[in-house]
Amino acid sequence: MPKRRSVRPRISGTATANGFVRDEQDLCETAAHEKLGLSTQRLQDMFETMLLARAIDERQWILNRQGREPFHISCQGHEGSGVGSAFALDLDRDVMVPYYRSLAAVLAFGVTPLDVFLSALAKADDPMTGGRQMPAHYGLARARILTSGSSVATQIPHATGAAAVGYGMFGCSVDGTDPLAVYAAVKQAADRARAGEGPTLIESNVVRLTPHSSDDDDRRYRPEAEREEARHHDPIDVFRTYLSSHGLLDEAADFEMRERVQTSVESALEEAEAAAPPSPETAFDHVYAGVRMPNFRDRLR
Repeated sequence: MPKRRSVRPRISGTATANGFVRDEQDLCETAAHEKLGLSTQRLQDMFETMLLARAIDERQWILNRQGREPFHISCQGHEGSGVGSAFALDLDRDVMVPYYRSLAAVLAFGVTPLDVFLSALAKADDPMTGGRQMPAHYGLARARILTSGSSVATQIPHATGAAAVGYGMFGCSVDGTDPLAVYAAVKQAADRARAGEGPTLIESNVVRLTPHSSDDDDRRYRPEAEREEARHHDPIDVFRTYLSSHGLLDEAADFEMRERVQTSVESALEEAEAAAPPSPETAFDHVYAGVRMPNFRDRLR
């Protein structure tokens, strides 16, 4: 399991073939957010989005255990990487191709808590798939988020437009529990792409704080020491520590954020649960052009 090497925001000196070497000493001497030009408000927005992702995720675990959500796959441990990457992009022109642990990233890109719960509960008003897909399979046209499948990395060809040759690609390895390190890497990658300098491969080293999914028990294959070590690198704790140590977040602001998040989650869940389920007659909608649901009941008459 990848382990976080430092709680200080930095870009790793370990790079792929063509290198992605930045002045680490410079990043450490000057506060990372200042080097990146991030305001206090922007940083607090990043932190609140991470809190929102965690709160939604925790509620989905409860829904699953209550038998109200059939399946859940968690984002816990990936919030820093998701928020750091999403906030470094341009929501008005960049396109996101997520995978199933990208909840924090898609929230930052425009998916709402209500969208998430409508999808998780397979409601007809689910704006992503109309209640047809498994939970955590994100895709939303209005937010410039392409739909994704269950198999990890199948979204890579969609993101590149073709199967790209990865060897020799410009890239870097970063601490994925540190949203500022991820932000720096993705911002530079986006700037390079817009300048016509080609793709960038970013290895974002994260921790997984939960089992693989609600159908998994990671105690069977992960030693408790490993699981405990991962909990010490919770990206929410990492970022909170950074913000607090730089005078960017006090207890009152932290409390207010968490209150807003809980209110938002409760309101979204209540609305989603009241929404109607999809009609069986719409099962074949958006699958094949011009194909509608056959009337199977005619065969029983």
